[in-house]
Amino acid sequence: MSGVAAGGLLLTGAGYAPTRSPARSLRQDPFGVGLASGDPSADGFVLWTRLVLDPLGLNGRGGMPARDYDVQWQVATDERFADIVRTGTETAAWRSAHSVHVELQGLQPGREYFYRFRADGHVSPAGRTRTSPAGLSPLTFAIAACAHYEHGYYTAYKRLAEQEPDLVVHLGDYMYEYQPDGYTAPGGNIRHHSGGQKCATLADYRMRHAQYKSDPDLQAAHAVAPWLVAFDDHEIENNWAGEKSSSGAPAFERRRASAFQAYYENMPLRRASLPHGAAIKINRRVAWGDLAQFHLLDTRQFRDDQACEDGVRAGCDDRLDEKRTLLGQDQHRWLLSGLKASQARWNLIGQQILMAQKDYKLGPGSEVNLDSWDGYAAERASLLRGLKDVANPVVLTGDAHMHHAAELHADPGDPDSKAAVELVTSSIASDGDGYRDVERTAAVLAENPHISYIDQRRGYILARLTPDTLTADFRTLDYISRRGAPARTSARFTVPSGERSLV
Repeated sequence: MSGVAAGGLLLTGAGYAPTRSPARSLRQDPFGVGLASGDPSADGFVLWTRLVLDPLGLNGRGGMPARDYDVQWQVATDERFADIVRTGTETAAWRSAHSVHVELQGLQPGREYFYRFRADGHVSPAGRTRTSPAGLSPLTFAIAACAHYEHGYYTAYKRLAEQEPDLVVHLGDYMYEYQPDGYTAPGGNIRHHSGGQKCATLADYRMRHAQYKSDPDLQAAHAVAPWLVAFDDHEIENNWAGEKSSSGAPAFERRRASAFQAYYENMPLRRASLPHGAAIKINRRVAWGDLAQFHLLDTRQFRDDQACEDGVRAGCDDRLDEKRTLLGQDQHRWLLSGLKASQARWNLIGQQILMAQKDYKLGPGSEVNLDSWDGYAAERASLLRGLKDVANPVVLTGDAHMHHAAELHADPGDPDSKAAVELVTSSIASDGDGYRDVERTAAVLAENPHISYIDQRRGYILARLTPDTLTADFRTLDYISRRGAPARTSARFTVPSGERSLV
């Protein structure tokens, strides 16, 4: 990073080489997709923004000229920016979709900060962020996932922001790759994707991210706290697995490279996650003082293809093959060694797909989702056995579009082999309003006694963590097909320190 500089990097003429010019070229606010922060440390965090004039611009550049711009940033200890503690300038390069990533160091631990950007005379709104603390300071964090833009309004993001958590953990399906109306919610779609086609090119993915980020409720959730992010499948393609496209899409390596580039450009990630072609490093650890360590997983890039042609199926013996991997050998070892070496009071494993066993068939026989950990049963058993000596492991999960609270057993069916607790957040918007079916839910819970709670309405989880307990409030909204729904706590579970069960 460099010191504060005046002016911007502007282009004169029709070429692509950037030149400096004092003349203003951005005649409207370029901060239409907001700002964000992420991956906090004890002395810093990442600040992010992207300059966009037209989020729906079909070339993926957001209506911006093909030239670079200087973007100034400020960090202050107060909302009015009377006490500015850090300033600097970064280049919003047109080749990187005019995105900006600022990695800050040297700040005070456990401190709230405010930040903003300035470009070509325009000033962004302010965002709120914080550094992680020293010691065992309590933490309030939200867990969110799955926000299909077409399926409803982002009221859940708005309600999440109103609760002002210290941290937001987003576990994937931040955006969806489908063409307009390519995936219809049960009650019908409320809004529509732009672009006219399924995301395939870098321009497609950039435009889709910009459309999602133009939503003011999502912007509010980003502006209220730092985020930890990890992708699932829809940031690239539904149910992709490693190098395999689930739809047989041509040039899938190129598509992955485009999707990863756009994902990095639009997320508050550190340079360690800068993609290299069709590869990106998203698994990482983030500490919250001595209280918690977040172990964020990648459950897509290294997995074997789904068994038995994917889907919810019965009688798939291939899913039990001990050689099948979801995490890949290197990530599996990385996770277990990091968990065992952790000195944190709580170890929170952020990942994308349901880890608990779940029988979808009521009555005799069973059916399982082969895209989830049930499709990789041997590796799951190995992982859960490896949690035996880990302090307070809790699995945080997205993807399912419904809340779950479950206990994970190293030996399925043996209630005395408790390995961890799993908290699964419902979707922010995917699958529309959702519903409550008390009778069917009771039947599913009876079929799966290790699962304590299921709710198919939209929402998020608000968790409060202290040295002694983790308390999880499952927040739900009755509708998202129109704006204004309140969020309510539909269930609350507590996990005492030293226990691996739900209270």
